Amino acid sequence: MAETDLHYLGLVDLGRKIQAKELSPVEATKAMLGRIEKLDGKLKSFAYVMADSALADAAAAEKEIVSGKIRGPLHGVPVAVKDLCWAKGAPAAHGMTIHGDFRPTEDATVVARLKDAGAIILGKLQQTEGAYADHHPKIDPPKNPWNADLWPGASSSGSGVATAAGLCFGSLGTDTGGSIRFPSAANGVTGLKPTWGRVSRYGAFELAATLDHIGPMARSAVDCGAILGVIAGQDPMDTTAVPLAVPDYLAGLTGDLRGVTIGVDRRWTSDGTDGDAVKVLAEGLRVAADLGAKVKQVAFPNPKAIIDDWFPLCGIEVAVAHEETYPARKDEYGPALAGLLDLGRQQSGMDYQKIVLRREAFRGAVRALFETVDLLAIPAQAFAAPTLAKMAALGEDASLIGGLLRFTCPFDMTGSPTVTLPGGFAANGGPVGFQFVGRHFEEAGLVRAGDAFQRVTDWHKRHPAI
Repeated sequence: MAETDLHYLGLVDLGRKIQAKELSPVEATKAMLGRIEKLDGKLKSFAYVMADSALADAAAAEKEIVSGKIRGPLHGVPVAVKDLCWAKGAPAAHGMTIHGDFRPTEDATVVARLKDAGAIILGKLQQTEGAYADHHPKIDPPKNPWNADLWPGASSSGSGVATAAGLCFGSLGTDTGGSIRFPSAANGVTGLKPTWGRVSRYGAFELAATLDHIGPMARSAVDCGAILGVIAGQDPMDTTAVPLAVPDYLAGLTGDLRGVTIGVDRRWTSDGTDGDAVKVLAEGLRVAADLGAKVKQVAFPNPKAIIDDWFPLCGIEVAVAHEETYPARKDEYGPALAGLLDLGRQQSGMDYQKIVLRREAFRGAVRALFETVDLLAIPAQAFAAPTLAKMAALGEDASLIGGLLRFTCPFDMTGSPTVTLPGGFAANGGPVGFQFVGRHFEEAGLVRAGDAFQRVTDWHKRHPAI
């Protein structure tokens, strides 16, 4: 198979070819490493390429597959992980200079589970500093493969760029305020943020412990479901990972949405939202209705206070995560992360308790909403396909910050699962996504909805000309 026929295959499709012995995992891995070498000097999506171990693991996978041992849908498939996920012996800088020399002596649970499933880890993907808003001033940020003048998303920028550019067949990202959803929408890929507690966080650097979610980014909802099925589940190393059975997310996909009720708050999703984002959401709802879903008008609880609370709460949790190095080594931090840390350290115990109470009340209101609907449909963000020039003004424009977080951080505060789906393009040519949000631990419904949408649309099959 020629490389041009290979690099944009779906993860599950590639796995089937490999496991049917139509394609060697060594051949697939060599092709991807060659593509990384050819293109990533420009795209900057990888923080570290694990070529030697990837080829060794591919050879081992090939030997097992030839002998008839198949570990599952990821066996022999090359993937990559966000840099904050530890991989034994490989650098894990967390987008920071402070950790530049750190090489963990063990794998993160999610990395270990990918390896146990026979996936080939190509390397570590670049991210913003500490997984917050901006890249460290000394790090060259990833470039959006659709247009280098467009924002590549944050903080899982490398994951979005590498997946969109065909440098891996799927990746792991993390989401604390929107960091799976922003780069998925910005780069035209599918991202699945699981319920908080569905996936172990052991061996992954923290941004904010009660807000951090680890999840897959890939070509399609089916591919995301295949990855989530491997990384999810209880973990004795992280007791916040819930002891619930992990469903087979690829089972029972009907291609329709009969019996599914989708809620939409048309006022909340359109007021202050640009035309491209509104259009993509409306088209997504039209397709869902054609697939048999019932679309129902709902009133989403006002998220303004919870969005405002996200910043100090995140700052408090980040301050705890960084207390060994901040403020002692403040001069080694970039301005965005340092500013968040300072904000967190300024909060009082009274401030924190008020945030906790408002958060719990909001979680309850959202839980009540999901007693009346199965899914909620919302934009990925209030403005579609922002340019780097626009995002450079983020710290000076409160409306930009609010528009960025409006449809993302509320669901980190509630811990709700979401799937982000490519749904069109903006006037400037950049990809635009929208989201379905589900009940806690009902990621299977998100995979079903995403798969049904993607069976009758081709937005997820469009790729940048690189």
